Amino acid sequence: MSDANGNGVNPEKDLSAENLPGQRGQGGEEIRVQRGMFGADNGGDTSGYGGLVRSVRLPGPASRPYGGWFDEVADELEGALEEQDLVPGNAIEKTVVDRDELTFHIEREHLVRVARTLRDDPALRFELCTGVSGVHYPNDKGRELHAVYHLRSITHNRVIRLEVSAPDSDPHIPSLFEVYPTNDWHERETYDFFGIVFDGHPALTRIMMPDDWQGFPQRKDYPLGGIPVEYKGAQIPAPDQRRSYS
Repeated sequence: MSDANGNGVNPEKDLSAENLPGQRGQGGEEIRVQRGMFGADNGGDTSGYGGLVRSVRLPGPASRPYGGWFDEVADELEGALEEQDLVPGNAIEKTVVDRDELTFHIEREHLVRVARTLRDDPALRFELCTGVSGVHYPNDKGRELHAVYHLRSITHNRVIRLEVSAPDSDPHIPSLFEVYPTNDWHERETYDFFGIVFDGHPALTRIMMPDDWQGFPQRKDYPLGGIPVEYKGAQIPAPDQRRSYS
């Protein structure tokens, strides 16, 4: 998106911008400003949206009351942790309510205890973890790698998320295999693509990429393309070597 002079316009700061989903405006924490559709900064943006400028923001902590059953879950979790002589503020970094979804940001050293509490406490009963997803924010200094767990309570018909962060320099997060065994291959996939090391996993090996593959393909600093493709005798250059439209 550009203004009349052809300069990039940041829709997060342009109050007249319309038809853009999920705008946070000035709310949350800005971790970087992205230019182009995919944020390429080496001339590899082939989308035709090289003039697009937008803020990349993480939602900030929510304030009480959260609304609906969110307060009940938060109260029960904090009370259960206190019963275990764990100060809730030491385990829960922040509680986020964004787009009608509840996320607890957990300090990684307390992840296993919090997950077991959410699973076993009768008032919570989040019996099922449907997987873990990796996220990489290169500009989120000191917490570049994020692991996001999706928990479901079949008993109470509720869904929440746990989010844990780790720095690139120390990409270790405790495995939840012993609490939710179905996370076995989910953690392997997240390790394979993002390089997050899940301490305590019984067999943390690559699951998608070859065993001798170098690097982690879904990190944002991983080279875009770089491998040419042969198709019916034609040689198609890698994406980072194609024509740029910016």
